[in-house]
Amino acid sequence: QVQLVESGGGLVQAGGSLRLSCTASGLTFNIYVMGWFRQAPGKEREFVAAITRSGGNTYYADSVKGRFTISRDNAKNTVYLQMNSLKLEDTAVYYCAADKNAVRSISAYDYWGQGTRVTVSS
Repeated sequence: QVQLVESGGGLVQAGGSLRLSCTASGLTFNIYVMGWFRQAPGKEREFVAAITRSGGNTYYADSVKGRFTISRDNAKNTVYLQMNSLKLEDTAVYYCAADKNAVRSISAYDYWGQGTRVTVSS
C-alpha cells in the first residue's frame, strides 16, 4: 500500500519561510518523479514544483520560481519543499504526489498525499 505523508505546514508571516516534507512508503521511491501541488480556497489544484528520480532536474511554476526549492533524499524516501519569501497568495493546502513519468500534469500522477496546510498571514 502506497502512502505519502506530508508534514511541515503551519502559520507563517509574509516574508517568512517553511519547509515541507513528504515521506513515501510502499513504493520504490527512486524510480518516481515527485511533485508538489497546492490548492487554495475556491481554486483548482495547481502545479508547484517537481523533481526527477535522481534529483538531477527540477521544475517550478512561474509563481514560485526563485522562492521555492524542491529537493529529495532517496535514502530517506523523502521529498522536500523549501519555501522562502512567502506571500499571502501562497496560502493553500500543499500536496505531494508521485508518478513514474509525470512532471506538471496533475491528472497523470498516480499517488497523492493527504495534504498539509500552509497559511501566510500579513
